[in-house]
Amino acid sequence: MELFNKYIRKHYKSFIIPILSMIICIIGDTLSPYIQKLLLDNVFSKGNASLLGKLLLLLFIISAVKAIFAYYKEYLFDIISADITRSIRSDLFKKIQTFEFSYFDNMNTGELMSRISEDADIVWQTISFGLRLFIENLIYFLLSSIVMFYLSWKLALACIVALIPIAYLTIVLQKKLSPNYEALSDQTAEINSTAQQNIAGVRLVKAFAREKHEILKFLNTNKEYYSLNMKLARTNSNFLPLIDFLTNLSLAVMVIFGGYLAIVGDITLGTLLAFSSYILTLVGCMKMFGNLTTLLAQNKASAKKIFTILNRDSNIVSNNDCYKPKTVKGHIEFKNVSLKYNNEVVLNNINIDIPAGSTVAIMGTTGSGKTSLLNLIGRYYDVLDGEVLVDGVNIKKWDLNTLRSNMSVVFQDTFLFSDTIANNIRFSNEEISDEELVKVSKEACAYNFITSLNDGFDTLIGERGLGLSGGQKQRLAIARALARKSNILILDDATSALDMETEFTLLKNLKENKNSEATTFIVGHRISAVKDADIILFMENGHIVESGNHEQLLKKKGYYYNIYKDQFKDFDELESEVV
Repeated sequence: MELFNKYIRKHYKSFIIPILSMIICIIGDTLSPYIQKLLLDNVFSKGNASLLGKLLLLLFIISAVKAIFAYYKEYLFDIISADITRSIRSDLFKKIQTFEFSYFDNMNTGELMSRISEDADIVWQTISFGLRLFIENLIYFLLSSIVMFYLSWKLALACIVALIPIAYLTIVLQKKLSPNYEALSDQTAEINSTAQQNIAGVRLVKAFAREKHEILKFLNTNKEYYSLNMKLARTNSNFLPLIDFLTNLSLAVMVIFGGYLAIVGDITLGTLLAFSSYILTLVGCMKMFGNLTTLLAQNKASAKKIFTILNRDSNIVSNNDCYKPKTVKGHIEFKNVSLKYNNEVVLNNINIDIPAGSTVAIMGTTGSGKTSLLNLIGRYYDVLDGEVLVDGVNIKKWDLNTLRSNMSVVFQDTFLFSDTIANNIRFSNEEISDEELVKVSKEACAYNFITSLNDGFDTLIGERGLGLSGGQKQRLAIARALARKSNILILDDATSALDMETEFTLLKNLKENKNSEATTFIVGHRISAVKDADIILFMENGHIVESGNHEQLLKKKGYYYNIYKDQFKDFDELESEVV
């Protein structure tokens, strides 16, 4: 019903011509048996030869008209269904784009791909094939029944009564198939997810010689898919043969009872001939309704999955009267901020005041909450308690697009599109000139390796940056962030794959060339990467346990001091030996 209300009903004007074409074709098909009756009763039985030419000409005209309008019927129904499916796919993709980070944390890529591809295709089949045949067979059934009752109400009633059990079995079959197809849809998504993960991670699989394990895992998933199909086949085999038997039985009823009525003179042989065509039409309709039951069950399962996504609202949205400043300074405050993720508190009572234009370095052990803290600035997650303010305004009052378009982020997991290097850098700002493209690539220490490639900036890189080293991917991601020229720059462990010399040069470039108003966050593990920051934060178990600049933290002789001593131990020993 949602599919009809949201998509099909808005195209009702587009259905007028194909449905009219369909009705014309059906009327032609309905008239043909009646003309055959006239030929048998009036021409062949009574010898009225003058009607022969007229009736044959009429049959020819009906056939020609049917051929013309059948073309428009098929073509226009396909166009409408393709347009509706395109709208569904577009709406699905747009809706998915609005969801918050936490949605994707718990959702497989393969499952979402299954909704956009397989489930949308089933909807297309339902509209282009199923809906058309449903309307067509319904009209065929009604018109044929009317003509049959006009010719002989006794024989027509006997035929209709014989078809009632078929209608009942069709309804029962549809109810039994729906949950089967829903489970099958879920398993299709599971297969897609398993295949997608293994194809994307094929190098890791081969590196650990885990091919057999992954093949077995896929085989088990595929075996479950096979079992569901077998269950579906058993359900169909329990009903479809019985439906076929009853349809053939109704045909036998017509022949026996119709023959009797013809013998006693209640109907003519022409009427019996016409009835044979009409009952075959009704039988065909009932069989088609049985086939449509399968398609409708598939559509019901797929539509349910699709509308589960379309009807879901993002947990993080902009308010109607949201804050949309023309400029962003970059003054950021965390006031009593706590964050809960999967029922686990990952940040606890965070309080920081970061002036605009500051450089903030964040250190800490793995899982201490560094990335979680930075994810709150762009409101990728919502706080459990407290508030995050940008330029003195709670980010919940900001327009999300305005907030995020004034941020440049390099995430821990460096992602590059399967596109040219230039387009990957321009992803954050399509309007930058070629000169600016070169400038930001030099600032990110990427220019030399880019120009060493055969196609330079036009080099096409593989999926997720395939063909590039980890350091090269990170430098391109940093160049992409710099291309936006935003007043908030976040580098979440963005130099971890760089050697110390390249890291030093890159950070020096950022310090010398960055906009003086930009507030920069750097997550690092090496003292060399963070020591020049205005504010250094050290995190442990979701708390900020130390804060200050390099000299202040060394004087405290705490966490930061211990890491400093550990990393510069060899240097200190060498210095003492020289002395």
